[in-house]
This record gives sequence, structure tokens and C-alpha cells, in this order.
Amino acid sequence: MIDIKLIRENRDLVKENIKKKFQDEKLELVDEVYNLDKEYRELKTKADDNRKRRNEISDKIGSLMREGKKEEGLKLKDEVVKINEELKDMEVLELEKEKRIKEIMYQIPNIIDSSVPIGKDDTENVEIEKFGDPVVPSYEIPYHADIMNKLNGLDKDASGRTSGNGFYYLMGDIARLSSAMLSYARDYMIDKGFIYCIPPFMIKSDVVSGVMSFSEMYNMMYKIEGEDLYLIGTSEHSMIGKFKDQIIKEESLPITMTSYSPCFRKEVGAHGIEERGIYRVHQFEKQEMIVLCKPEESMDWYNKMWQFTVEIFRNMNIPVRTLECCSGDLADLKVKSCDIEAWSPRQQKYFEVGSCSTLGDAQARRLGIRAKGVNGNYYLHTLNNTVLANTRALIALIENNYNEDGSITIPEKLRPYMGGKEMIK
Repeated sequence: MIDIKLIRENRDLVKENIKKKFQDEKLELVDEVYNLDKEYRELKTKADDNRKRRNEISDKIGSLMREGKKEEGLKLKDEVVKINEELKDMEVLELEKEKRIKEIMYQIPNIIDSSVPIGKDDTENVEIEKFGDPVVPSYEIPYHADIMNKLNGLDKDASGRTSGNGFYYLMGDIARLSSAMLSYARDYMIDKGFIYCIPPFMIKSDVVSGVMSFSEMYNMMYKIEGEDLYLIGTSEHSMIGKFKDQIIKEESLPITMTSYSPCFRKEVGAHGIEERGIYRVHQFEKQEMIVLCKPEESMDWYNKMWQFTVEIFRNMNIPVRTLECCSGDLADLKVKSCDIEAWSPRQQKYFEVGSCSTLGDAQARRLGIRAKGVNGNYYLHTLNNTVLANTRALIALIENNYNEDGSITIPEKLRPYMGGKEMIK
């Protein structure tokens, strides 16, 4: 959510940003909220004047009563009653306008960084850099689900019976490999100075609306029936929510945390839940990182964070590349974002395995997360990045470490988490 002052002072900038995101249907919202804000402030000033006048009259009534001038005091009481009636109507109107302003402000996208390329959708994202050589072996690499099935590591039939499409059972060494990746990613982030955390896997609606846009919430979140609780789609949601309505001491910044959680996603509007594989599913596990920092430090942290993910994947013998997300592909709260994509030797192309984003002060403004500085309180900047999501990372690891005899070489960094095992056969 942007600062309402920006709309008061520079509507053209806000409209231009909306055009860059190809959301022209939202242009009229800028004028609507500008006018509403003006009416709200005028109404609030008038209401405050009435409250001040009422207090002055009430004090005068008290004085008159003490002086024994009861009749004069009673006449003034009628005026207080009249002011209270007016205030009642004003306060109802105040709340209505305040609610509508908030609804609109939640729909207006954040101001994107000047470095973000302009484009309509993810087809216009821009490659930044490649890390590692994308190799295509001389032998055929089967579909990842077939490799896992042959190694008795995947059971989609059973999960179909218990849970439906979009779920899976991981078993044996494949399940252990999945856990090894997550454990390695956890320890890597701890070594980088991040505090490890296991957060709540359900959050309240006011936290959901604080960390994401309404469209994202509808497309992603599962709601717990009959309760004000949602299953998290990523631990970023509960990790940022941890600091809701807090004023943080400046000397404790930056706050750097890495969190483990299962993630639950409806995947509404996605390209279809996979029937056989684990690329797009309703449930997976993830190691995440979040940073809360001073505004002037957020871009430095952004560049550090995506590099951590690149190094983790390279340490598992997986070539990756980074893609700059274009304006039309950015979620409304994001200032800048890049995707990390892993090489698929089977498909001979890259596929997304993570995303790094800075959201400026949008989430902090919605959730009331501030720092106490020398010159007063200010909203913090929040950032998040996928360290490792187990399903897609597992696909990338299996394909890039698959041998002609059907075995999988376990990367050296993961062997301590696999009891020293070097190969899955």
C-alpha cells in the first residue's frame, strides 16, 4: 500500500505507474480516492471542531451549575444534544469514507523501481545472468516422476486416493533427499547469520490482507471453514506478520530470519495441477528468508538474498539463471523482483525454482511495522526470497545428477544429511 500523501501530491506519478503495470482499469481509482480523501479530511476537521465546541460548552455548563445558574446551564445542554446528533451522523460518514479509502488504497499497486523492465506478462521477463553451464547429456533423461517411481520414491496413486490430484507421497531415499536439501538450505542460511524459525502454519485474515493483494489471496489461500484462519502459502506470510503493530528499535536492524514450513496453495488460475509429477502441487515444503531493514538498505539486501539461492543450487550441481520480472509480472505490493530458474536437461530449458522480492514499505504500512529512529518513527522495508522449495528443487537435482544407469549422484554438500550415502540406486 502506498502512502496516501503520494496521491495528494502527485496523482500523475501514481497513474503513470499503473499504466506501466498495464492495469488501466485502476486509473479511475486514483481520482476517486483523491476526492474521497479530500472529503474525509474536510469532514474530520468539521467533526473535530464540533467536538472542541462541545467540550467548551460542557465546561461552561459545569461553571454555570457551580455558580447556581441552573437555567442558563440547561439551555446550553440543548446545544450539546444538538451537536451530539450532528456528530453521530458525521462519525458514521467518516467511517464509511475511511473504509472505502482503505479498500481503494489496497487495490492501487506499489510504485515499481525505475530499473524494472516494462512488459505485459512473464513472457517479457529479462534474463540477467547464467550461473553454471547448462549440460544436455548424450543419454536420455526420463520424466522426473518416472525416475522417482523406478527408485520407489514417489506414489501418486495412493495420494490420489487419500487426498486427490495435486498431492504426493515421497518415500525412501527420495524422501530423505528432499529432507536433506531442506536441512542443507537451513544450515546454509544459519551460517549466513539468519535466525532460524518455525512459524505458525495458519494466520488470521488481517495478516493475510497485510502481506498480499486480494487477487493473490483468492488464487492461493485455503481458508479454514468457520474460523478466521488461513493456511499459509509461504512462511513469508506468518514471518512478516510476526512484527504486526510493532515498533522496532533501530539498533536491532536489520532483522534477518530464515524459516521452514509446509506451504498450501490452491493454484487457481495456474496452468493446471500436474497429474503425474510434482512440479505444480497443492502442498510442498520450503525454506524461506525474510529481511526487515531501513529503507536505504533494502536494495543491497535484495541483491544479497537472490545470490544466496544461486549459491545453494550451484552447490547441488544445478545450473541456474536469474530473470528480472517485468512490470506486468510484478504482484501489486512488489517494488522489484527476480526469479531464479534451474536448468532442465530433459526439457532443455530453464524453469522457476524461486523468487526474490523487495516490497518497499507496502507490507509494513499495511501491518503497522515501524522502527523508532532518531528523527521519529518510520515504516520498515520488507524483503523475501525462496531459499529452496522441495518439490521443484528435487526435480532440478534429480535431472542434473541423473546417470545413464538410472542412478542419482548425491551432491557432496548433501551427503552428511544422507548418512554419507553417495548414490541412490
